[in-house]
Amino acid sequence: MSRGLGKTQQKILLLLLGGLSLGLSRSPKNSFKILKAMAHDWQEIDRYHLKRAIESLYKSKMIKEKYGKDGSITIVISDEGKKKALAYELSNIKIKKPKKWDGKWRIVMFDIPEKRKKDREGLRYHLKDLGFFEFQKSVFVHPFDCKDEIDFIIEFYKIRKFVRFVVADSLDNEIHLKKHFNLA
Repeated sequence: MSRGLGKTQQKILLLLLGGLSLGLSRSPKNSFKILKAMAHDWQEIDRYHLKRAIESLYKSKMIKEKYGKDGSITIVISDEGKKKALAYELSNIKIKKPKKWDGKWRIVMFDIPEKRKKDREGLRYHLKDLGFFEFQKSVFVHPFDCKDEIDFIIEFYKIRKFVRFVVADSLDNEIHLKKHFNLA
């Protein structure tokens, strides 16, 4: 699918990624019934738009049908849909600022081969977007705990063997970094 997905389609993919499945009595092209336990987001989606969004996701192979022995049909997210949903999740990652800084620096270092240039640029983009300071070309620094966020990005791009994560007590230009992050 060349164009981006609409908000309803994004919500559907993210909810499916989270494990929520839709129980269907017929093909997605026909009428369907939403399971009783609906998330708040589902309740805000107009039924007509929900049906169109599901049909569109089905046609674009973001979701697929699984048939049960009892004749039921369940919609599950496809591998392509998982990748798309993870990309939306990736764009929503934020590093939480604690009330008090623990005095440690989080350093992300990487050496990603040229043949994986897109992955390298993607990592660099997300580090900058998260507020990391570019210490050197492939070395980024942040003052707050972000191990989980970095692990998520690394897994998304499948670049674990090229990336190192270090927690340091001090850096030689700490004064400049403290000013940059308003920690002084």
